[in-house]
Amino acid sequence: MEFFHDVNIDWLGKKWYFLGFSLIFSVAGVLSMAFWHHLPLSVDFKGGTQIGVRFDQAPNEDHIRAAMDKAGIHDVTIQRITGAGHTTNDVIVKLPLSSAMDAAHDQGRSQVESALTANYHDSGFSIQQVDIIGPTAGKQLQHQAWLATVYSLAGMLIYLWFRFELIYGVAAVVAVFHDTLITVGAFSLTNQEISLTVIAAILTLIGYSMNDTIVVFDRIRENLALNRREKLADVVNRSINQTLSRTVLTSGLTFLTVLSLYLFGGEVLHGFSFALVIGILIGTYSSIAVAAPMLVAYQDWRAKSGKNVRKPSLPPAKGVRR
Repeated sequence: MEFFHDVNIDWLGKKWYFLGFSLIFSVAGVLSMAFWHHLPLSVDFKGGTQIGVRFDQAPNEDHIRAAMDKAGIHDVTIQRITGAGHTTNDVIVKLPLSSAMDAAHDQGRSQVESALTANYHDSGFSIQQVDIIGPTAGKQLQHQAWLATVYSLAGMLIYLWFRFELIYGVAAVVAVFHDTLITVGAFSLTNQEISLTVIAAILTLIGYSMNDTIVVFDRIRENLALNRREKLADVVNRSINQTLSRTVLTSGLTFLTVLSLYLFGGEVLHGFSFALVIGILIGTYSSIAVAAPMLVAYQDWRAKSGKNVRKPSLPPAKGVRR
């Protein structure tokens, strides 16, 4: 099935527009992480207490926050929960880590329970769940999350180096890093917490973006073997156009699925689905606008440096019959 026939879009001719788009969102995310919201890590990584509360009547989040402030509990995050196993009356109260909490793990629950009891006389409530994460566990989770991301990128680079050529692997990893940076930056810009489920979504989009990039690279490899005398820019443009229908079909259907998950999945899956919505859009974009132009930029650099004057195109990737 093809959505587009005889497509002839000059993608590389628009590379400066793509570069500007990427720079705007990347720099905005970095500035937000550095100066504005920083990295809004959840209790999973910072440590603290997360308390699930079920009210008899629909609660008002502002009233709950005011009750916490009145009881001397500040910097509290109030989050409504919906979805499977929850009702519209369920909320999560997240308390930041404190030295007092380390001394008495039940103190956070007692403070929240006392604050709610003093301010909710007419409607009852019950504590459903209490999760406590210490500072050591939080830092360990941060370390493991970084390692998981770095190892996945390194493994993909080695695979593409072996299966294609080194420049293919470098271009793909740079594109995936670009996707991850913009996705994390989007969380910082919107001040949404990054939890373990968000890390799982980021690892998922890394694999998804890499797969989409490999499809384009594979077509470039095939066309290079058939058209050795053609300019690399023309080969890359034609390869992108030839895979455009496949890209729109697969990415479009996946995007509609995760968008539905984001709109109707409830607060529990909000961060996970938000990461996938942003990641799929940026991952599809980067395969065309970041990874492929890097191959041409590398060829141009080699030509200008005199290292590839006689062969003005990339060598065909390994495994191609000549």
